[in-house]
Amino acid sequence: MTDVTREGNNFTVDAKIIAEGLDLPEHAIARAMSTGAITTRNERGEGDDEGRHRLSFFYRAKVLRLTVDETGNILSRARFERPSK
Repeated sequence: MTDVTREGNNFTVDAKIIAEGLDLPEHAIARAMSTGAITTRNERGEGDDEGRHRLSFFYRAKVLRLTVDETGNILSRARFERPSK
C-alpha cells in the first residue's frame, strides 16, 4: 500500500503515517479510530487549491494535517497542538 490511497471521495492513510504524526504506537491507531479517540476531517480545495485535499487527524490536543493531491500523493504535512479553549 502507498501512504495514501483514494477511492472516490474517500482516502485511506497508512497507520504508520498517522502514528508518527500523532506520536502514538502504530498498533493503537485502528482502535483509537474505532472508539472515536482519533477523529478526522477531509477538506477539498477550491480555486487555487482545486485538486488538493487536506486530511486532518485529531487526537487530544494533537493535530496531524496532510495535504494531498488528487491521487493521494502527500504534498505537505504539519503537526501541531490545538489551542486550548
